[in-house]
Amino acid sequence: MLWILLALIFLGLLGYVLGRQRAVASASGDVRELHSLPNYYGLNVTLLTLVPALLVLGLWLIVQPIIVERTVAGQIPASFMEQVENPTLLMTEVRRLAGGIETAIERGFLNVEDAANLASDTDIRAQLAEAGVALGADVSTEVLAAAQDFRAMNATGATWMLIVVFALAFAGLAYSYVRTHKDLRARNRVEYAILSILMIASTLAILTTVGIVLSMLWDTRNFFQLYPWQDFFFGLEWRPSFEGGSELGLIPLLWGTLYISLIALLVAVPIGLFAAIYMAEYATKRVRSVAKPLIEVLAGIPTIVYGLFALITVGPMLRDYFAQPLGLGDSSSSVMTAGIVMGIMLIPFVSSLSDDIINSVPQTLRDGSYGLGATQSETVKQVILPAALPGIVGAVLLAASRAIGETMIVVLGAGAAARLDLNPFEAMTTVTVKIVGQLTGDTDFSSPEALVAFALGLTLFVITLGLNIFALYIVRKYREQYD
Repeated sequence: MLWILLALIFLGLLGYVLGRQRAVASASGDVRELHSLPNYYGLNVTLLTLVPALLVLGLWLIVQPIIVERTVAGQIPASFMEQVENPTLLMTEVRRLAGGIETAIERGFLNVEDAANLASDTDIRAQLAEAGVALGADVSTEVLAAAQDFRAMNATGATWMLIVVFALAFAGLAYSYVRTHKDLRARNRVEYAILSILMIASTLAILTTVGIVLSMLWDTRNFFQLYPWQDFFFGLEWRPSFEGGSELGLIPLLWGTLYISLIALLVAVPIGLFAAIYMAEYATKRVRSVAKPLIEVLAGIPTIVYGLFALITVGPMLRDYFAQPLGLGDSSSSVMTAGIVMGIMLIPFVSSLSDDIINSVPQTLRDGSYGLGATQSETVKQVILPAALPGIVGAVLLAASRAIGETMIVVLGAGAAARLDLNPFEAMTTVTVKIVGQLTGDTDFSSPEALVAFALGLTLFVITLGLNIFALYIVRKYREQYD
């Protein structure tokens, strides 16, 4: 794929040079006779060379795996499919074996002719096993034949993809080159093409969101066909069991998510907001140039490092100095541990955005407040913060969304116990942790224990959407006062 992209980029650059030269030559070297600047003629050829080819390439990469997998699955004998408990795992095995066959061919252990007889020739399979290529000596003939078909179809599809993509690229290059002349409205064409690309990009972003929601709705519908929605939304117990008899109540997970997020925001919002006010209104340029980068370093630390910090340092400290002396618990994994560490992680989200918003408040508002006799603190409290409130709400919303979606800190800092408890020094868990837990390992997507992950994800989506609507209401309400 890398070489395909590099080759297309080379054709695009070649088209740019050829188109520019042809336009200048059609004007007898006098660029003043051109309708547009010479660069626009080159860009016009480049766009017609690259855009159709890249669109087809992207579409091909999406559609081909779907068609190949469905075709291969349809070719497996029905008598064999009836013996398979999980068709999804079967296709995973087919893909793995196809990759092994391809690896064997690339390493020279197997040629294409031998690959066609792999299902029936035990000597070839034994030879590959001795060579260290794990194709699975005990796999059934039906699965191995399906893997051969899968590899062959992918190879054929890749060949046709190369032919079609480069045919489009050369056709676009030739067509645009022939059509290039001094009277061509190249600037209009390029600007329209760029506008179309921007519209397609925005449409793809919207369609991606719609696709995510629809896929979650579909699997959530399948889940509620297997498990009562009343027991999910109002259940007070979370005890999944793939052997049956699961209790999949949402409330313990939702309580842990909101409890940990609340503690994280209680840590992050005051510290981050006060740090932003200090850096924007009180700190000297020298202090600000040092303090702001140091605070923003916190945003670059991986969450697994924060999780280890919670597990090794913060958790034992809270247990030894607070929980045990107060008789509130003996565990180092707790809501308070995860909340405090998560709050530390969220400080730069609040401080950096709030600092930028406060600095964007017009200086005339400050000057007017000082002219009326207000002190600097009164100006900050009564003028700057109300004017910057919409942006600050957005910063807090971003921090809240980040807290709700965090996983690693909760796993290492708060544990995995789903319970309803007010004690902040007890171990609890969140929705995201259980989503990961239910989708880890060999998963049967026909069981409610696996499909519940999509219901949990959709619940988080609805909560985040509610936060966005509330923030939008706050922003609009206060913008009417300061616009």
